Amino acid sequence: MEYLDMYLIHIPLKTKSEVRGRAIGKDEISEMDVKGVWEMMENCKSLGLTKAIGVEMSASWHQKKLREFCKEKGIHVTAYSPLGAAGTSWGHNKIVESQLLSQIAHTKGKTTAQVALRWVYEQEVSMVTKSFNKERMRQNIDIFDWSLNEDELAKINQLPQHRAIVFANIFGPHVLVLDLDTQLNDPHL
Repeated sequence: MEYLDMYLIHIPLKTKSEVRGRAIGKDEISEMDVKGVWEMMENCKSLGLTKAIGVEMSASWHQKKLREFCKEKGIHVTAYSPLGAAGTSWGHNKIVESQLLSQIAHTKGKTTAQVALRWVYEQEVSMVTKSFNKERMRQNIDIFDWSLNEDELAKINQLPQHRAIVFANIFGPHVLVLDLDTQLNDPHL
């Protein structure tokens, strides 16, 4: 491969072998230099090997500090599984079962999923969605010709947060994602 439009960090984690659709055991995790990986991604961008580099967020974990930090540093954020990824080993239904999102959806004549996706879009964040259902695919695209009002945005911003990933690297200097969050307050970054 010679070029990527977007080079995105999915999860700051390195496994010893490919892991799909199941929980990852501690014995499968390898040491990873998150800072070094990011520096190499920056190098790829400088060399013209990729148009954009970025990190991701989930609609159930707003990561406001991270988004502010990324905006300040020119880093794009992408929401991965913005609807919660129900049915996966790490997913949940908190978004599609949210009464607040359901109420807003009813008022707007939209689905709860559309309200969640529109909220992500209004945060100036791209998103990765997946569906094999044609109707849901249409619904996922039908979020661009309407908007959420200030009151709706404020209410969504107050929803309880749910972090799907709690660790970053059990072998590195930042075992928990909370350790990485603390760095966002470092004025030297």
